[in-house]
Amino acid sequence: MSPGMAVNLAAQGDLFYCDILGAAPKDDLASMEHPMFSLATRPDLSLRRYAHNGVSVTITPSVRGRATIHDKDILIYCISQLVAALNAGRAVSRTLRLTAHDLLVATGRDTGGDAYARLIDAFERLSGTRITTNLAQGGQEITAGFGLIEAWQVIRKTRGGRMVSVSVTLSEWLFRAALSRAVLTLSRDYFGLRKPLERRIYELARKHCGRQAEWRIGLALLQQKAGSDAPLRVFRAAVRRIIADGRLPEYDLALGADDILTVTRQRLTEAEGSASGATGPLFGAATLDAVRALAPGWDAYALEAEWRGFWIATGRPALRAPERAYLAWVRGRVARG
Repeated sequence: MSPGMAVNLAAQGDLFYCDILGAAPKDDLASMEHPMFSLATRPDLSLRRYAHNGVSVTITPSVRGRATIHDKDILIYCISQLVAALNAGRAVSRTLRLTAHDLLVATGRDTGGDAYARLIDAFERLSGTRITTNLAQGGQEITAGFGLIEAWQVIRKTRGGRMVSVSVTLSEWLFRAALSRAVLTLSRDYFGLRKPLERRIYELARKHCGRQAEWRIGLALLQQKAGSDAPLRVFRAAVRRIIADGRLPEYDLALGADDILTVTRQRLTEAEGSASGATGPLFGAATLDAVRALAPGWDAYALEAEWRGFWIATGRPALRAPERAYLAWVRGRVARG
């Protein structure tokens, strides 16, 4: 751990309060790469072993089943809060105090009574799922066994029994991922993906394609990395349905006759801008630096993605000075908090 990182650590036993509104969604690199979470909609009691490029992962479920890709929303929320706090120079701790309602809203979930009960089930699966791995994290290779979260407890409930405040202690491994910024920013539309496989393919696309123009992967390897137990023909059909639905944020998919999936990053090109009567807002490194100066501690890439979504949602209006319009929006966004 670097000296600079150490000053951001809260004293042993302190709590970190999740109170950062609009924190950019962050996912840890290791679980984006490896199939740690179940894609099943029913309790998954199977033991999963995965090995690729020298990395081995064994995931052992509890009697309640393996943690699901939707349960992972809790971890994404916690990591997002920690990274946003670190970027702002705040002290952090492995034990987080969060408001259940804020968690549900931030991850696009219903806030009805049943949602709180489902949240408790998710905490149970996360704490009961055990990982044994030699994954590298924070510049170290560690072979270890751990739960995805070490502990959790409901701190406060309403008179009707609905939980309000929750305490969560992350695994040391996951906490180290946040401290070392071994994370990537997700589109906020990720939480709107309801199909488990959609979410998993988006994670892999974000991890491997990122800001590159294109990423290609064979269907069999994709199935292995996704963690799908379906026969290949069924998996192929599921991927084709996802392509046909076209709901994956940020990326377009194409499956060739050779079973090679091509992932391309969606871009607003000059041609697209002209076709819609607008100038495509294409920004370079200078604009990125300007954003970082205007919004210290904010995720510049997440701000750009949010602004692009706003621009598209408002009908792609013509912009005579796209950079000026974008930077003005950033100023307003920072002022709103």
